[in-house]
Amino acid sequence: LAMLEFAYYSVISPEGCASILWRDGAKAPEAAQALKITAESLYQLGVIDEIIPEPPGGAHSDPEAAILAVKTSILKHLKNLSPRKIAERRYEKYVAMGRFKKAKRSR
Repeated sequence: LAMLEFAYYSVISPEGCASILWRDGAKAPEAAQALKITAESLYQLGVIDEIIPEPPGGAHSDPEAAILAVKTSILKHLKNLSPRKIAERRYEKYVAMGRFKKAKRSR
């Protein structure tokens, strides 16, 4: 799973989250930070495997360069993999999400 560096990924918008939690859409920045929706946060959490660099000014400033970067990423990750292997890796990744390892208790 790859993500453009300035994109965000979430099941709810920060405004929607703020409206539900605090009944105040103005708290969207706090909600966005808590949701961990940026490419960097999701990479650190292991949700995504790669952050795709965007052209200066963002993907919209140079769509051709952005498309080429996405294409390069896709080809790199799918190179020499069968559809079955791709599905197996995807399954393993999503099954492992949300699992926590028990920490050893110190005395």
